[in-house]
Amino acid sequence: MDMQKKIAVINDLSGYGRCSLTVAMPILSVMRYQCCPVPTAILSNHTGFHTFFYDDYTEKLTAYIGAWERLGLSFDAVLTGFFGSAEQIRLVTEIVNGMKKKGSAVIVDPVMGDDGELYQTYTEEMCGRMRELAALSDVVVPNVTECCLLTGMPYREAGFKRQELFAMALRLRDLGAKSVVITGAREGSFLTNVVLEAGKAEAEFVRMRSLGVSRPGTGDVFSSVLAGAVLGGRPLAESVYLAARFVRDCIKKSDELGIPVLNGVCFEELLGKLGRGFVRS
Repeated sequence: MDMQKKIAVINDLSGYGRCSLTVAMPILSVMRYQCCPVPTAILSNHTGFHTFFYDDYTEKLTAYIGAWERLGLSFDAVLTGFFGSAEQIRLVTEIVNGMKKKGSAVIVDPVMGDDGELYQTYTEEMCGRMRELAALSDVVVPNVTECCLLTGMPYREAGFKRQELFAMALRLRDLGAKSVVITGAREGSFLTNVVLEAGKAEAEFVRMRSLGVSRPGTGDVFSSVLAGAVLGGRPLAESVYLAARFVRDCIKKSDELGIPVLNGVCFEELLGKLGRGFVRS
C-alpha cells in the first residue's frame, strides 16, 4: 500500500518568476507529499513581466487526466490555481468533481485579481465559472479582491471591518464552499486572514505583521503550505498561521538578499526549515 499522500496540483507552469507549479512542487515535496502537477498553461515567465511566451493547455487537459483515470490513480487532495479561459475552468470543474467523488479533498485558490482589479486575462464569464468551482471546495482561499468578485460585493480601497469580512465569508460558504480563508485583509501594519471553518458559526482572525513589499507568487506559496498543513491534519486556523508566517519569512529573506520584486520570494532559502516543521513518523 502506498502510504505517502498524493496531491494533484492544477495550475500553470511558469519557467521564471517563482509562482504556480514551480512554487507548489518543491513546497509540497519538502512537506513529504507526492506533488502531481496538472499544467493549465506553459509560460516562459509569469505575466508580470513585460513579455512572455504562453501556451494554453485547455485542449490537452481531458486527455491528460484521462490517462490518470485509465491507470486508476487517486489523490488525497487537489489544489487548483491559475486558469487561462472559461472553458478551462469548466473542464477542471468536471475533473475536480470526479476527484471529489473519489474522496479527494478540494482546495481552490481562485486566482482572479488583486488590489480591487481583475487580472488582465480574466473575464466575467471566467468569474462565473470560478464560482461554480469554488462551490465544490472543501477550502476556498481568496484574497479580499477575489472574495468581492465571488460574492458580488463592491471592493473598497479603504478596506473592510472584520464583521464585513465575516459576512463575505458566510456568503462564500452559502455558495457551497465548506470552509473559507480570506487572505491579506489589511489592518494597519498587519495583514489579517479570516478563517471560517465548516460547521462553525464564528470566524477566527489570524494576524501577521506586514513586512517588505508585495511580491508575485506569495499567494501560491501560501496556498501550497496551507494545503500541505491541512492534508497533514493540522487545524485550519493553525494551517493559515503556518502559511502566513512562511510567506512573511520568505518576503523578509528576499528583501535581505535584494531579490528583484518581479522574481518573487526566495522560498528556496527556507525550504529546509519548512520541511523540518512537517516531519512525520
